[in-house]
Amino acid sequence: MWELSAVTMKKKCDEERPNCSRCAENGIECAYEAVKPRQRRRRESVAPGSPSSLQLMSRRLSQISHYSHETDFYGQDDEAGEGLLSYSLHDSIILSPCDSAFEGFSFPRFSRSEFKFLGHQGEDVDSEDVQAPTSTAVVPRAKSLHPDLAMIAPCPVSSPLLDFCSPTFSEFSDKPNRRALVDHFCNVLSHLIVFREESGNPFQQLVLPLTRGSSPVTYAIFALACAHLEYRGVENAENSLYFHNMAIRGVAQLIQHSSKASRNEILAAIMLLVYYECLVQKGQSNIVAGHLKGALTIMGTAADPADSTSTFLERAFRFYDVITALSNGTTPLSAAPTAGCLQPLPPLGAPSVSPLCNVDTLLGMATTLWPIIHRLAGLRALKTELENAVHTDETPSKIAVLRTEFESTAQAIESALLQWQPQLPPNFTPDDGDSDRSNSNSPDHHPSSSCSSDSDSDSSSPPPPPPLSSSSDHDPHHQLASSEQQQQQQQSRISSIHHNALAYRHASLVYLYRTVLAHPRTHPSVQTHAHRALGHCVATVRNGGPMSALLWPLFVSACEAVTAHDRALAERAFVEVDKRQGMRNIDRAWGIVGEVWRRGDELDEEEGA
Repeated sequence: MWELSAVTMKKKCDEERPNCSRCAENGIECAYEAVKPRQRRRRESVAPGSPSSLQLMSRRLSQISHYSHETDFYGQDDEAGEGLLSYSLHDSIILSPCDSAFEGFSFPRFSRSEFKFLGHQGEDVDSEDVQAPTSTAVVPRAKSLHPDLAMIAPCPVSSPLLDFCSPTFSEFSDKPNRRALVDHFCNVLSHLIVFREESGNPFQQLVLPLTRGSSPVTYAIFALACAHLEYRGVENAENSLYFHNMAIRGVAQLIQHSSKASRNEILAAIMLLVYYECLVQKGQSNIVAGHLKGALTIMGTAADPADSTSTFLERAFRFYDVITALSNGTTPLSAAPTAGCLQPLPPLGAPSVSPLCNVDTLLGMATTLWPIIHRLAGLRALKTELENAVHTDETPSKIAVLRTEFESTAQAIESALLQWQPQLPPNFTPDDGDSDRSNSNSPDHHPSSSCSSDSDSDSSSPPPPPPLSSSSDHDPHHQLASSEQQQQQQQSRISSIHHNALAYRHASLVYLYRTVLAHPRTHPSVQTHAHRALGHCVATVRNGGPMSALLWPLFVSACEAVTAHDRALAERAFVEVDKRQGMRNIDRAWGIVGEVWRRGDELDEEEGA
């Protein structure tokens, strides 16, 4: 602090009060400079990485998760791109736990690739757009070393091998945990949800090319693979809910800019989210139906393209559209396909002549059965309309018209299901356990007769995997044995797909008799087809083939199992499917089946008493 006159004369002031000695000697009025407040560095109310910041981020993720899992993402407006999503896109970006600095916390040491690069505006920057450090760059440490060691320990630098060999799946992300998710999707999960891949997996051929940087398709793949691993007890640095929310935001942004976005990219992201919801949902939810409405709106924005990706994605939509309608008792969103319009969809590059030429990648051998099941799914809504007309005392003529339409449609569907048979590939002979051709047209046939041979006649396990290559491979006898083993494996796979289609046929008849026509569960028609469906489910898992679409027929038929034998078949099938697929919805379905058995047995005991 200085006295003003002393500053003017460039002489030091002794700062005496009220007048300094120099001013008193010279007779000058003494005036001091006003005191300025001390400038302090302004701190943010919530520091990044502080506990308050972490709680805020956690609360936000919880709110977004609760919102997205309790409401429809999609509105009811059918106009393209308008009103499709029911939440705002202007919220701040959702942060990943791997992207925060976490100041003040002690965590295990992370490698450099565990952190995301941020641009000047705080937006995510793809790792591919950021120049990799040279071998002389110093990588910041996540945790300081002891001072003694810090003086002598070499600084961590990027390995020179990175200049010659990139990590597997590095084109998808620079984060090891995300590359591991892509690896799990490609090498495990994608093989569990298709029927045929003799020339390549359709998800890898058609869906993976749609991933680019932070595309919603990429985040949807991360979410699906992460959820599958989480159910198996494998934790990831980022949870599936975070990836799910990022995929939802990405879909919304693509829809806002639909003129610049790829139709297939939006549709692929939505269908992957449908797979995700079916995998993780723990109760009745309308989220899948909301996604399907969004997918239908996207498909209606343009003429049907002829490319393989669009055909594959629309086939996935048709599958879930019908299964969701059967599960919720609603009418499918799409129109029923006409007979013969659905042809088996092969993977890219599949040979024109193949033992699997009659197998669809997503529907198996049930391609020609699907139009019948589609009509069956809409029959329950027609029954509800008839019941409402009766309860509200509609005119007798209207009730008569609705009853005639319902009964004629039900009879037509029943006849089509009883007469349907899958198209078998050339040189394929069904195993002895298939007795459908001999007695399928007798709905009152009792389970204790020849149909019981469906699951008991062949109890052999699936063929073992081929042995490792050795010097004996050059032996002609060994090569012949290996060729015969491959043919046996191919035969088992086709047989499994064949039994899967027959399980759908009999489960559809169970659904018709029990749910639509309201027959009691002890009715001969219900028990006959429930037993046959369970036998085909067991045959499907026994042959070791694809089990991706087996849950619906297994669940429908298992709920009506009465005898100890049929319940043992259901339990065996559920155990094997859960072991093979490892998905939450299978475990939940088995829990519901057990509750249905318990309540049904209690009612039978009360009626018997």
